[in-house]
Amino acid sequence: MLPYAAYLRVYEPLSAFTERERAYWTAYADSKDRPRRAFALEAEHAEAVRRLLGVSAMPAPGGESTNAYLRRIEETLYVCPWQSRLRSWLAFSRFRGATPIKLADRFVPRAIAEQTADDFDRYKQRGGSSSLRTHIRTSTWHIPAPWFVPFDSAERWLVLGRQEESAAEPTASTTTAPARNLLYVTSMAQARRRVARALVVIRRHIGEVSTLTEVEEVGRWLEEFHPHSLVELDYGGLVHLMDDATLQADQSAAELAAALTGLDTGQEELAFAMYQRVIVRWKSIQALESAN
Repeated sequence: MLPYAAYLRVYEPLSAFTERERAYWTAYADSKDRPRRAFALEAEHAEAVRRLLGVSAMPAPGGESTNAYLRRIEETLYVCPWQSRLRSWLAFSRFRGATPIKLADRFVPRAIAEQTADDFDRYKQRGGSSSLRTHIRTSTWHIPAPWFVPFDSAERWLVLGRQEESAAEPTASTTTAPARNLLYVTSMAQARRRVARALVVIRRHIGEVSTLTEVEEVGRWLEEFHPHSLVELDYGGLVHLMDDATLQADQSAAELAAALTGLDTGQEELAFAMYQRVIVRWKSIQALESAN
């Protein structure tokens, strides 16, 4: 829940949920008290900060979040649950797996860490592997290049204060977007088609490389959801690391698509140049994490 993070989200249609969940999300959508889209990221981040800065740091909430991001297209409601507890458990598991125990203990006391791990184990035993599916993926300080593969440049929506740059507003949001943001929104069908094409092109012209594995991972994740879902890439807090001119010039999805087309049509120099533009752009943003 860091402020400088981007998010890849899937919004499933209401019909993808159980009857009990459908009733809850329908009432939730009509509620005047739920966090509005413009302030939802702030609400998520504030909750995480309060939990981590308490007398005893809590790596995960005591209960699962009852909030969600919503979109509505005509009569269809699309829901992206926050799943704050599950996402926190997964993030904490990655942290413990990648951090030496003595160093990890400085962040979270061992007793609390072990209790958190036990709670997560019990959750997994009750729900099985299907219970680990999250509707939101988070990337801090940069956006991985494969995250742009599901999108087209025409699906880009940039808001700079009161200025807007877009072919159209992203698919019928139920609430007002933040004053400064950059989003891509597409249908699940389009997202899967573009990922499948990218995999064919990369395998045919490059072979087994790390980028192929990363695109495959995105593809497998998308396959876990309802085929009529929506997919959204939200720059989130990363927009605050980029000035207006930088955001306006950022055409990462278009450049990555041009790189794939260049590969497929034998224009290797164009493909390399376009891919390097994306990689260099996001490495320069990621470098800010260690800047003074």
